Amino acid sequence: MPDPIRLTLNRESAAPQRGTHRIFIGMAAGVGKTYRALGSLREHLEVGENALIGVLETHGRQETMQAADGLPMFPRREIQHGNVTLSELDVDGLIQRRPFIVLIDELAHTNAPGSPNEKRWQDVEALRDAGIHVLSTMNVQHLESLNDTVARLTGVRVRERVPDHVLHDADELVLIDLPPEDLRARLRAGKIYSADKIEQSLGNFFTVPNLTALREIALRHVAQAVEMDMPDGQPAAHEVIVVAIAAEDTAARLIRRGGQLAERLHGELYVITVRAERLSPEQSRLLDTYREITQALGGQFQTLERQGGIGDMLVGYARQVHATQIVMGETSRSRWAEFWRGDIIKFVLRHTQGVDVHVISRD
Repeated sequence: MPDPIRLTLNRESAAPQRGTHRIFIGMAAGVGKTYRALGSLREHLEVGENALIGVLETHGRQETMQAADGLPMFPRREIQHGNVTLSELDVDGLIQRRPFIVLIDELAHTNAPGSPNEKRWQDVEALRDAGIHVLSTMNVQHLESLNDTVARLTGVRVRERVPDHVLHDADELVLIDLPPEDLRARLRAGKIYSADKIEQSLGNFFTVPNLTALREIALRHVAQAVEMDMPDGQPAAHEVIVVAIAAEDTAARLIRRGGQLAERLHGELYVITVRAERLSPEQSRLLDTYREITQALGGQFQTLERQGGIGDMLVGYARQVHATQIVMGETSRSRWAEFWRGDIIKFVLRHTQGVDVHVISRD
């Protein structure tokens, strides 16, 4: 297994008493993230530091279990859910125990109902707030802003996601890189999944094109995260990205595209929607979801009450926040409605100067 690429981020502004966070990140399951994290934990133990495994997901992999052999493991918290007893990370117990450093596997994991936090990355934040240092692991496809890109490239929609700010707030990223053919060889050798899942995995998610795309995404995204923290890496001009959405299923793609722009340009992200009429329960639910996605991407979400034309309101808002980029989706109106009421996209293009307008396909 090749050596990991270790990238230390500049976090001078972080409060000194807060625990640090080192994330082992890779392109897919089986590259060796947990194996490397366990090795790092063992190094802390060997120099006399109080180090523990907080939660470990071995998935029956022999290499992982061997790497964990002899390492102290903190007991999990049992949660009764119906007739089933589930076990999760015991955050409160760890805070009381106060180890120097703890390993938290699978950052994107969703906790069982009844847990103090919904997501495991929130558990990590609680530990760091208590002054405990954390080692964690995740795959790049679980990043919120990459959800649409990964789905388009691989055909797989990842449901468990981690907000981008978790990655950006980390003190160190350790990229575990492995060539696609090497990973496929590990899969064939039974080192990742059981024998009955190998052929299906090789033909579906673990194809060479999929793994090649994911590997490039991992390399580029981690490099961008480090670039953002370089003292001389500040942009020449401040970028402000405004994403205009409606309460429709396709809006999440627009928000994530805007989030990618904001990250790449080191800019601010604003997501707005104009409420022209009473929303249905389904539309209200969608907007609540889009607010959460926006906040996960570090942006601000705002609902504007309609006063005049939607195009006028969008242009006015863009001027108010000094937008440099506007992201919109293809119109959902019929051509007849466009004829009588006008095309919002054309209106925005006519009435904005010095602003890049991105029109995203509805496909």
